[in-house]
Parts: sequence; C-alpha cells; structure tokens
Amino acid sequence: MGEHLIKMPDVGEGIAEAELVEWHVKVGDIVREDTVLAAVMTDKATVEIPSPVEGEVEWLGAEIGDVVAIGSPLIRLKVAGGDSVSSEADAKAQLAELPGRKGPIEAQADGAVRTSDAIVEKQAKSASPPPPAESPPGPAVRMHRPLAPRTEGEKPIAPPAVRLRAREAGIDLRQVPGTGPAGRITHEDLDAFLTHGRQVAKAPGLVQDTSVQHVKVIGLRRKIAEKMALAKSRIPHITYVEEVDVTALEDLRAALNANKQADRPKLTLLPFLMRAMVKAIAEQPHLNAIYDDEAGVVHQHGGVHIGIATQTGSGLMVPVVRHAEARDLWGCAAELNRLAEAAKAGLATREELSGSTITITSLGSMGGIVTTPVINHPEVAIIGVNKIMMRPVWDGSGFIPRKMMNLSSSFDHRIVDGWDAAVFVQRIKTLLETPAMIFVEA
Repeated sequence: MGEHLIKMPDVGEGIAEAELVEWHVKVGDIVREDTVLAAVMTDKATVEIPSPVEGEVEWLGAEIGDVVAIGSPLIRLKVAGGDSVSSEADAKAQLAELPGRKGPIEAQADGAVRTSDAIVEKQAKSASPPPPAESPPGPAVRMHRPLAPRTEGEKPIAPPAVRLRAREAGIDLRQVPGTGPAGRITHEDLDAFLTHGRQVAKAPGLVQDTSVQHVKVIGLRRKIAEKMALAKSRIPHITYVEEVDVTALEDLRAALNANKQADRPKLTLLPFLMRAMVKAIAEQPHLNAIYDDEAGVVHQHGGVHIGIATQTGSGLMVPVVRHAEARDLWGCAAELNRLAEAAKAGLATREELSGSTITITSLGSMGGIVTTPVINHPEVAIIGVNKIMMRPVWDGSGFIPRKMMNLSSSFDHRIVDGWDAAVFVQRIKTLLETPAMIFVEA
C-alpha cells in the first residue's frame, strides 16, 4: 500500500487561500475517483474538491472554518501500490475536467471550475458506486447502505442543494437515512423520505431544554460578519428616516404593468426608486462615491452602479446593476430580475457582485416601519426601503387612506453632512410622490 497526499488546489486566479466550509468524508472512509472530498469558499464562491484517485481516507489536514493556503496539505489517502505521491496538480486537473458552470469564480483557461449547488446532485450520482447486487461485498458497498437516523448532535452529511431543499421543506436531515458515501444524503434519499412520509412525533409535555448548540461562524456568514464589523467600526453612520406617499406611484405602477408589452418585465417599486436615485445623484454627485479612508480620497463616480442587497439561501449578497443612469425604467427592472435570479441560484459572477457605488436594501413585505441600514463599505450611502402600509393621512379637512412607505437611509457622516443627507432623501421623496417627474428629462 502507498499514500497519496492531496494539497489545496489553485481554485482561482489570484487566490492565495480558501476557507474550508465542509468535509464530505472522514477518516476511514473509502472514496472513489471523483468523489467530492471537501468544499472550500473564496470570496463568495463555493468550490468542491474531488478525489483524483481511489483510496481510504487516512488523515484530514484542517478543520471546518480553517483558512488553508493554496498548496498546503489537505487530505492523505491510503492507495493501492507502493509509492507515495503528492497530488496538488492532480486535484487541480480534476477540478478543471469536471463539468460545471461559471460562478463568482470565472472559468479558467484550461477548463471550468465547478461551483455552488446546481451540480451537486450530478456529482453525487457520479461518485456513487454500482448497485449492491452487481458489486462485490466489502467496505465500499457497506458504506452505501442506508444508515439509521442520526443521534442528537451528530451532523448529517449532505451537499448544499440538499440542505436547502430540506430547510425549505422543514425536514430535519438527522432523520433522513443517507445512501451516499459515508452516509451522505442525496436528492434521491430526500425524495424517498418525502414519498414515504415522515413520522410526526407526539408533542411532549412542557419540559426544560438545557441543550446548547455551538455553531461555528464559517463561510459566507463569516464574510458577512467581517464586512458588517468593518463598516460599523470605520464608518460613523447617520440615519435619516422620512415617510413617502406612494399612492400615485402604486397607481402608475399598476397601470404600466396592466398595459405592458409582452417582452417587458413586471415592474416593482425598486426600478422607480433606482431612477429617482439617478436623478437625485445628478444634483448631489458626492453621494455616489467610494471613500478610501486610508488614503483620504473620495472617488466620486460618474456611473451610477447600484448594489441591491439580496437575501439568498446562502446568505446576503449584493449584485450590482451597473450604469443605472443609462437604463430606463424597464431596463432597470430587467437587469434587476436577472441579477436577483443569478444570485439566488449561485450563478452570479464576481464582477456582478462587486463594484457598487451606492446600495439599496429592502426586505419587501417584511420591511418593518423603520430600519437602520449598515453602509456597504467603502460606499458613503445606502437607501433602505420599508414596507408599504395603508395609513390615514390628514388632508386639511379630514383623514383619507393613503399608501405610505418609510425610507430609512444611512450616510457616512465623514463625507455627508446631515443637511445633505436630508436634501438627498427629500429629493427622492418628491420624485416618488410625483412619479411623472421621473420620466421628465432635465
């Protein structure tokens, strides 16, 4: 027997290290060629690392949450034969050869790096052995038999796509038997569990729960945490809240959607807000800027690149609608829809997730009455959208029902004075309350 050392492959141009976010194997597991060993994250892309050879896992070189440098030992396998080899190049070649798609890490010159969730099911199938009836008995066959439901505290092994489906269906993956390598749960396992139904336990009486879960902050959640900490520690925020009467805008939006052309997207509130922001920025261009506080330089951009904070199954992402100043209402809506779908599917590229000069954050119907948005560092402004509610409004002679919405917006007080922040929001308010002005060119 020999040993095969797999090193962290080069997962993208210019990437020096990656964070280990998931092991798909453990010591003692038998793996086949192309079996997914681990998942690592760099920037906002998740890349899965396959095995270049068949063997038994002998040693794991890192723990979940560790940041591993490219070329560092990652995993050691016991393989047939007498020679010990290192396989950084083999692992990189495996990444390049397997089918995939573009994500935040672009395709390399020698092949596509596979990312995110969409191909996990195909990888699980390709990594699975032939049916037991056609395979000789042994450890490799036994590991594919359905395992018993897991005990409390035992982490189920499943790819991100399966975890997302289970979360959306309200399924505890510890109760789902896995037939993949090392008891890994596949889409077929989840389908079988849903088909046969799950046993609903009888609700127990009121008892004390003394359990404590220790959840390590890793992957995208850790990057979000670092970004938020950086923004709050380095940017003195000023938040300004103003209510907006969007009754006329909502009437106009409904009329435009009812009479829209077949090739045009359905309009939401955000494209109107984007166009209003473009007009307001033309009068106060210093709010469309990036502040390099270390160099003491404000980079004021002519192009309005609006980041749209988007909640995805993996966490918060900010795809960017570039050059909103050159897009009309429907152009903004079409690009917004395209980017939101790409982000939620894990298909957004690195370029589509960076380069914003000002950001919109909205929780839709969950938007609350008031929020205190955190600025997307190193920008100097963020516009927060709260939910629309029918409220009684005094018109001078009586109360009338109006559709009202608050804008909760934060600004970098080092660059934007409170007066300038108020003028900016008031200009947006005027445009939204008189939506015809959005279509009038200066």
